[in-house]
Amino acid sequence: MNLSELSEILKQNGIVGAGGAGFPTYGKLSERADIILLNCAECEPLLKLHRQLLCRHASEILKAFALVASVLSAKQAIIGIKEEYTNTIAACEEAMKAYPVISMHKLPGAYPMGDEVVLIYEATGRVVRPGGLPIEQGVCVFNVETLYNIYRAVYENRPVTEKYVTIAGEVQEPQTLRVPIGMSIHDVVQLAGGVTTEDPVYLLGGPMMGNFGNEFGVITKTTSAIIVLPQNHPLVYRKKPNIAIAIRRSASSCCQCRTCTDLCPRHNLGHPIEPHLFMRACSNADTQSVAPYINTLFCSSCNVCEMYACPQGLSPRSIMAEFKNGLRKSGVKPPEVEAKPVSIHREYHRIPEERLVIRLGLRQYDSKAELQETGCACDIAKIRMSQHIGAPAKPVVAVGDSVKAGQMIGEAQSGLSVNIHASISGTVREVTDAEVVIAASKGD
Repeated sequence: MNLSELSEILKQNGIVGAGGAGFPTYGKLSERADIILLNCAECEPLLKLHRQLLCRHASEILKAFALVASVLSAKQAIIGIKEEYTNTIAACEEAMKAYPVISMHKLPGAYPMGDEVVLIYEATGRVVRPGGLPIEQGVCVFNVETLYNIYRAVYENRPVTEKYVTIAGEVQEPQTLRVPIGMSIHDVVQLAGGVTTEDPVYLLGGPMMGNFGNEFGVITKTTSAIIVLPQNHPLVYRKKPNIAIAIRRSASSCCQCRTCTDLCPRHNLGHPIEPHLFMRACSNADTQSVAPYINTLFCSSCNVCEMYACPQGLSPRSIMAEFKNGLRKSGVKPPEVEAKPVSIHREYHRIPEERLVIRLGLRQYDSKAELQETGCACDIAKIRMSQHIGAPAKPVVAVGDSVKAGQMIGEAQSGLSVNIHASISGTVREVTDAEVVIAASKGD
């Protein structure tokens, strides 16, 4: 198989990054890569699906990993995995025997090891340029579920119609489930026994970088977790700051201790992001230098500064995000700069996972959330045409059409785009440019 053939398979089967922004995977493939990385760092608290999925399907995932390495002529294929994932490591070590190109790099239990820039340095010693892409350093990074989807597309001719999701927090039975794309958040939570708190809040993704949603939202190709919290949980308050008030609090309380900068993972890799200088400039409306504002574009929004580092409980990440979004809307792009030398103190500035869980007030929710492989059914699937970076797919079905699970219902458009497929069999109830709604066939 060559690169163009693999790319076409991934595009036709709707393979995108199964987390983050959902970058179409075929767009990441490049023969410039001499190293490919499998990201099993899973640094966000409470999330379990990557280590569970890799443990359960190590042979399939590593077969796909070796295929990608062969197609790209990569010299190394490295599994980046937390050293405490002992069962998953054992499964990988057994499966690796068939693939000499694959090696393993064990990572410390620290946050945010799953940040691809951090992972690349840990596993290869290479530093991605500030604002740059991993391929500039000859590296491609794939997460576990993405590789599993590649396996299913190449070897089983199965498009992406399901998503593995960890359901945790205030639910009866925390677990990781395989659910149809387009299933409602409410229905997925019901599969975990339902909520155990009045007036619940739904955090989609990890507690550090996830965003709030509601029970009427739906599962997409990038939904990794649903964390249910009580309305009065401290994390809920911390993740919903009033920006105007947050700036005034900074002006009155920021003591310029620079702990936010000292613990910033990107800063420790030499990137020009210094939250304490931004807080100083922003709090005092100081525009003598625009560098502290422009450099917010290099922030990865990992939330270490806000959720862990600041002794005053201030909101540097949220305020920087506000300024960063404003700069982007104004067309401002990150300047081209070179990274400074990696900090000699970096090793001592890592955030221990266990301490982070306690700091966030999540220890009581840190359960096993066992993986359940049994497929789940839903009555209604609302399948979005844009579940990825790039051009949305265009619906190719009409109201009243009968469709089968796996059938293409949205066609990739020119530019960066992928096909979208029906996640259940049934009748098309509604079609718009934004989504296709399918009602399940009776008996399915």
